[in-house]
Amino acid sequence: MPAHHPVSGAQHRPEASITGIVLDARIVLDEEQSFGVPVRFGYRDDDPFAVTLAFLGPAAEAGTWQLSRDLLWEGLQKPAGLGDVRIWPPCPCHGRSSLRMMLQGRDGSVLVDLPSRQVRRWLRRECFALVPPGTEGDLIDWDAELGGLAG
Repeated sequence: MPAHHPVSGAQHRPEASITGIVLDARIVLDEEQSFGVPVRFGYRDDDPFAVTLAFLGPAAEAGTWQLSRDLLWEGLQKPAGLGDVRIWPPCPCHGRSSLRMMLQGRDGSVLVDLPSRQVRRWLRRECFALVPPGTEGDLIDWDAELGGLAG
């Protein structure tokens, strides 16, 4: 599993506003086996398009992942994502109230169930309050970003 799955090249500034939440997640081995792990979601207004997901404790080897904030929100409503990150909303008809996420890296994949209500609440009350949807681009220093591409 990669230690870092980049989505954005934003430069972090010291005065950035940051929010985060630690959740009890479950790594799913198969339909009948899973085990609990702590994870931390983080969000910074100087990288407004991305959230980070860090595995903590014994699951830390699964690394820290960056994914689109919009993808995480979309995955709470309907299946979302392609490639390395895929998300499925809770499915009460199959007895699953959690948000399910599959992360695929060079070294393998991990299937994680997250408490959907807590993720939804954190996005609404913290992330969207910090940077409302649709305003992310206003916070990017486009000259610096383009300069980084040209250099």
